[in-house]
Amino acid sequence: MSDAPGGPEGDGRARRSGGHRVLVVEDDEELLSALARHLGEEGFVVELARDGEEALDVLLRRGRGTRPGDIEAVVLDLLLPGLNGLEVCYRLRAAGCWVPVLMATAFGEIEDRVQGFADGADDYLVKPFSLVELVARLRAVLRRAAGREDGDLEVGDLRLELAGHQAWRGSCPVELTRRELAVLQVLMRRPGIVLSRHALMAAVWGRDATVSENLLEQYIARLRRKLDVPFGRSDIETLPRVGYRIRSPR
Repeated sequence: MSDAPGGPEGDGRARRSGGHRVLVVEDDEELLSALARHLGEEGFVVELARDGEEALDVLLRRGRGTRPGDIEAVVLDLLLPGLNGLEVCYRLRAAGCWVPVLMATAFGEIEDRVQGFADGADDYLVKPFSLVELVARLRAVLRRAAGREDGDLEVGDLRLELAGHQAWRGSCPVELTRRELAVLQVLMRRPGIVLSRHALMAAVWGRDATVSENLLEQYIARLRRKLDVPFGRSDIETLPRVGYRIRSPR
């Protein structure tokens, strides 16, 4: 893993993007070089990884985005030597690391994109893509991540006070158990994004916990009874054979 040649730290262009530190994971050396150069010119601080194991190691140590030198976002190729991009993303989410992931792949089928989102990706780019679009999407996922970290979580009129461990539907407080709050928090951190059952269970109970899918279904049902049904809503959605998501307001 290395910094991109001619990294933009200290340069005026870096200030334009706030010097966001981005990890680019790609095994095609020519493309890797082009991405690093362009993102550097756009003001990002770029680090490079060439396979899934290297990327996962870096992100588990520095993928929090809250300390100096942390990785704030990832451009992650799907087809990588060793661990592929989907597995890297899944393991990150299972470990509780929610660094924004922009998945890049040559596969553009709906099923491929749905699987990427189910494993925790924040956005998807199909190769070949324009560098202008890459930068625009990268800045968008960074903005969304910044909004989630600023304080309470809000999705429409549903609000979760992280410090007070209290959920609200509009002005009405909703009493939830500790585990119900944990499931809701994971869903609300990715509004509109489908999370697979395994990724959701790992994020709430831990990757090595022995938890049945039936238990997760029970918690989802409890959240619906408390947050949706009394208010005439259906915001917590099940996608058969895929996973769950909380509906993003239009």
